[in-house]
Amino acid sequence: MEKNKILFICTGNSVRSQMAEAFTNLLYKGKVEAFSGGTKPSTVNPYAILVMKEIGIDIFDKRSKSVTEFYGKEFDLVITLCDNARKECPFFPGAKNLIHKSFEDPASIAGTEEQKLNKFRNLRDQIKSWLVDYFKKYLENNQ
Repeated sequence: MEKNKILFICTGNSVRSQMAEAFTNLLYKGKVEAFSGGTKPSTVNPYAILVMKEIGIDIFDKRSKSVTEFYGKEFDLVITLCDNARKECPFFPGAKNLIHKSFEDPASIAGTEEQKLNKFRNLRDQIKSWLVDYFKKYLENNQ
């Protein structure tokens, strides 16, 4: 059985797409192979690394990648995770399907350390919940 290839895109490839890639590769190992990239890649956010590590997922060694690294490759599904990425990538060359699911950018939040961590934890849990719901249906229809 061939794995479904998925690409997650957000602006910086620093939080949302990194989390989505890690969750997808963990939860759907053997069925899905996930990648992530950004329209304006930066660095993986330390809060993202920390809140993923809290639940046993290590993304410390991941790097922020440009979506251009994936040009010329085919994907069964490309998912934009923020409105900016959707505007900059209204289509993706090599994508059989393209969908959009926007999640708030937690990197811009002000507040105490605990408030920031809670915002990142909330985002992490939202992404995981959406992925579980979405891929349950997706895999039923694409196997």
